[in-house]
Amino acid sequence: MTKLNVNGTPHEVDAAPDTPLLWVLRDHLNLTGTKFGCGMALCGTCTVHVDGAAIRSCVTPVSKVAGKRITTIEGVAATKAGKAVQAAWEKLDVVQCGYCQSGQIMSAAALLAKNAQPRDADIDVAMAGNVCRCATYVRIRAAIHAAAKTARAQT
Repeated sequence: MTKLNVNGTPHEVDAAPDTPLLWVLRDHLNLTGTKFGCGMALCGTCTVHVDGAAIRSCVTPVSKVAGKRITTIEGVAATKAGKAVQAAWEKLDVVQCGYCQSGQIMSAAALLAKNAQPRDADIDVAMAGNVCRCATYVRIRAAIHAAAKTARAQT
């Protein structure tokens, strides 16, 4: 049994230690907002936070995150940055097909939690590992800037 803290809730899961966190979240905990994209940490669709850092859950063994704070798209709105990012995504109508957007939001929220005033170059670096087949990159950048402004105004 592996003990996990997901979105502030303790869980015990019966999964092999090398099971990717993505499948534990989806299949054991029924948290299906985190999506499978490539399975090789190349697309960012499966991004979650572990102790505040954005990681790719498709290649992270569950044994490596035992006892750490895991935040998924279902829980990111509990953070100031996550709430601001989700509101900006909605306000600026970022989503087209939506498949990659949970990973995009998670990466953006991790960026804003560390950098309250990101420049375009900072956004490019933080979001470089997230692929959007619909190419909503311009709206994603605009939403990150809007979320940063909102989050700063709330401080």
